[in-house]
Amino acid sequence: MKTVYIVRHAKSSWKYPNIKDEDRPLKERGILDANLMAEKLREQIEKPDVFITSSANRALHTAVIFSNTFKYPLANLQINKSLYSFSDGYLIKTIKALDDSFDSAIIFSHDHGINTFVNKFGNKKIKHVSTTGIIGIQFDIKHWKNLNPDRSNGKTILIDFPKNYKSKKAL
Repeated sequence: MKTVYIVRHAKSSWKYPNIKDEDRPLKERGILDANLMAEKLREQIEKPDVFITSSANRALHTAVIFSNTFKYPLANLQINKSLYSFSDGYLIKTIKALDDSFDSAIIFSHDHGINTFVNKFGNKKIKHVSTTGIIGIQFDIKHWKNLNPDRSNGKTILIDFPKNYKSKKAL
């Protein structure tokens, strides 16, 4: 059995028009949401075996917050430049390349690729994964390389969003 938790990066800022998209920082709300969701996830699951993040600043910062909450060594945080993609192809390649000694992984990435992945591999349709949204999918496989959408055996075990913990007034 293998489990992957996919986290969409926290809310980022558009305040700095002269920086590259990859360098956009988190908004204050994003930092607060990342801390909230990291804590909520830590209450629900055991620490994942490996943490992997896109190289984009907003994903990396989100991953650092989750790593600190889970007491996962930052020196072990894997930064994967190919995850700075908005398609599910690199996400799939990243997961299929995981070492089989890892039974669980948490991956921090971006919109569109995440939405496509969770709907292709999970057994629950999700309209939109919001910023700092977390989707957990469990696979009845022994080897990550056997991940295959044509024989989708993924079971969506977690769907969680920051809005689940905020009052209507705060939204």
